[in-house]
Amino acid sequence: MSTATITAAEINKLRQTTGAGMMDCRKALVESDGDFEKAIDYLRKKGQKVAALRSDREAKEGVIIAKTTSDNKTGFIITLACETDFVAKNADFVFFAQSIMDVAISNNVNSLDELLGVQLDGATIADKINDQLAKIGEKIQLSRFEKISAEGVAAYIHGAYRMGVLIGLSKNVPAVLEAGKDLAMQVAAMNPVAVSPESVPASVVEREKAIVTEQIKNDPKMAGKPSEMIEKIAFGKLNAFFKENTLLAQAFVKDPSKTVADYLKGIDSHVKITEFKRVQLG
Repeated sequence: MSTATITAAEINKLRQTTGAGMMDCRKALVESDGDFEKAIDYLRKKGQKVAALRSDREAKEGVIIAKTTSDNKTGFIITLACETDFVAKNADFVFFAQSIMDVAISNNVNSLDELLGVQLDGATIADKINDQLAKIGEKIQLSRFEKISAEGVAAYIHGAYRMGVLIGLSKNVPAVLEAGKDLAMQVAAMNPVAVSPESVPASVVEREKAIVTEQIKNDPKMAGKPSEMIEKIAFGKLNAFFKENTLLAQAFVKDPSKTVADYLKGIDSHVKITEFKRVQLG
């Protein structure tokens, strides 16, 4: 079979199965006349045996890195996943994850696939991951990529690289960026679903409304009550949900006597939170 008959879909399938690099997969398929199983054997013989053997294992441990550019206008989160906590805590593994982050920042990448193809010390990130996989003996994968661009971005890493948070802000001054770190810690601790009630996805609103409405209808005390009353009670319960689960309405963790919105106004009455990202292992 000639090179021209090897399709991108076949190469991608072999990549997903083995974790090998794109060019390695192409060569393996060419050398194996397009036979998928023979191509896996070819990769194993070329030193990528571990990748093929561990393709079905889950990588639930790992390292999460959150970092901003030097001008604090763009933030990134990456997750370098592995199988065991032992590997995740290894200093070399953490350093490797940090190196990937540095490459993401210097190349201003926009997606996980783009990052996998970027060069690090003369090889692609995908190939570097395969090298680590063969060295460590566990499944390793770059499993998550997030990016925020805003006038100001703050980053926070929580719990020995087990969670990363980015906060987008409408201003880029020291006081606001410092407050952004507090806001990122708030997101880490309280896991809000949106910045404000107005920004809650419609699907979440409808789901919560359906749940509370059904709860009210199933309450024996509400038997025979008019639909207007049920609707009013449901509205009240939704407001309680928004207060607990949207960032600006939450009680500020460092001072529960005020909301996050109140805290932010105390820093700068004109600053806005544009968005946030929260990534956690497990």
